[in-house]
Amino acid sequence: MKTIEIHTEFIKLQDLLKFANLVESGGIAKELIQNGEVQVNGEVCTMRGKKIRPGDDVLFDGQHLTVSYAD
Repeated sequence: MKTIEIHTEFIKLQDLLKFANLVESGGIAKELIQNGEVQVNGEVCTMRGKKIRPGDDVLFDGQHLTVSYAD
């Protein structure tokens, strides 16, 4: 599982995929999310603006991501 550190309260799902370098652009992230290819906490999520907070588990293309607050 890869941990992404954030400095804000949350990160939007599509931004997380871009920030983690799993997609090249926001447009690609939007398409993949809306096609049901991303899971959040074990459930398919089609909301690209879903707020991902520390402790949430994101699964995309066989990779697990989580976020934590930067110290």
